Amino acid sequence: MLYEELRAAHEDIERLESGIADRILDDPKAQRARLIRDHEVASLLHRIQNQSQRALQLYAQDEARMQEVQSLSTGDPFDEFYKQLGGIKDYHKRYPGQPVENPERMYRTEAQGGGSFAGDVDGMFTGEEAFGRFFDLTMLHEEYLNLPGVKGKRKITYLQYLDQFDKFSGPQSSISRQEKMTEEYFSYVGSLAQYLESFLRRTKPLEDLDRLFKTFDQEFEKLWDEDKIPGWESHAQTNGATSSGPVTEGTGEGVWCPDCEKEFKNDNVYKAHLGGKKHIKNAEARQQQQQSAAEGESNGIAPAGPAGVQRLKERAVAEREHRIRKLASTMKTEREDTRVNVERKAGMTDRERQQELAALYAEDDSGLPNGARNGANGGGGNNDDDEDDSDDDSKIYNPLKLPLAWDGKPIPFWLYKLHGLGVEFPCEICGNYVYMGRRAFEKHFSEARHIYGLKCLGI
Repeated sequence: MLYEELRAAHEDIERLESGIADRILDDPKAQRARLIRDHEVASLLHRIQNQSQRALQLYAQDEARMQEVQSLSTGDPFDEFYKQLGGIKDYHKRYPGQPVENPERMYRTEAQGGGSFAGDVDGMFTGEEAFGRFFDLTMLHEEYLNLPGVKGKRKITYLQYLDQFDKFSGPQSSISRQEKMTEEYFSYVGSLAQYLESFLRRTKPLEDLDRLFKTFDQEFEKLWDEDKIPGWESHAQTNGATSSGPVTEGTGEGVWCPDCEKEFKNDNVYKAHLGGKKHIKNAEARQQQQQSAAEGESNGIAPAGPAGVQRLKERAVAEREHRIRKLASTMKTEREDTRVNVERKAGMTDRERQQELAALYAEDDSGLPNGARNGANGGGGNNDDDEDDSDDDSKIYNPLKLPLAWDGKPIPFWLYKLHGLGVEFPCEICGNYVYMGRRAFEKHFSEARHIYGLKCLGI
């Protein structure tokens, strides 16, 4: 039966390849339909890998294959045939209710009468994520507001958090280096990195993400060995720059306290805080770390005491921060779309949000096969009535010539006025091209048209 298993494995691989080709040729427009297609292809590719590994294991059994060839070539071939036939009959007697799968239809698409291999795509995303269009960082935003160094200060809005959740150093970060060593912060950056990694895996199942994450780790190892991770430089290296009193850092306008890692508006405020308990505690801890690092360098070995353990903890936190920065830069489009979506939803009523959600599901259902779409709608129904409804929906009333939203319908007039979409902004560098609204005008500075105009002017 060894050769029969090999033949079945090769046949299954060919059918899997055919099923993948059928799905690749299909190019759905709806986001949900594309995700289903991609996850189905990823599932079929995983099956090809399993079958290929099984075939390689069978090919490695040289002695068993030689014995099977000898048993078929020597002796009566009918004896071997009836022996295998008896084994098949015994199997079906033991399992009489075993369902029989049709290999012809096993890997067909749903439109061709096959099954789905994508799993529960609807359950992979929250309503806020809209099938991978936007981030849903509301819970992480709440967790961030309760971190040491943030709690008790002026709360940042969700929009501000979307802009700076990957900023861990400099004036945009209100959390000091010592406050980052708490369990709460370590858990927070771990949850944030895990969410971004999970979001990328759910939205891009066909990409080789393990290789991408491996490059992130290699880049971190290199930067850490060179002591170039922002905000996590070793104390021994920064000793010469921080031992001579206050240094102006941060925004470059105030007075920087290296012990508290905080910027003060003027020298009087800086001097007033020097007698505080928090500053004295931070200064003593920093001095102890510098002494431990200096002793380790003088002995020619890395510190293995408390300073060495502290450096290992810093490395673990810095590694998570680095991964968050790289993941955020990989998903710039989703991040910007999330920001625009949050701004847009802030001016909507609850009824408008419900209508938008219903339109989202209606758009995604339109990209599904007929059988799946009828099943989602409860099956049956009058097709003529559906066609009449679609004809009515296609006639959009738009006397004010308002811009169309993502669902193909004009945006509300108040939203049109709110964003100033009726105001013209011409750009001379782009050949007096007119942009409607300040947001579109500011956004075009990084577009190809404006950059090409700057190059033509020699800028």
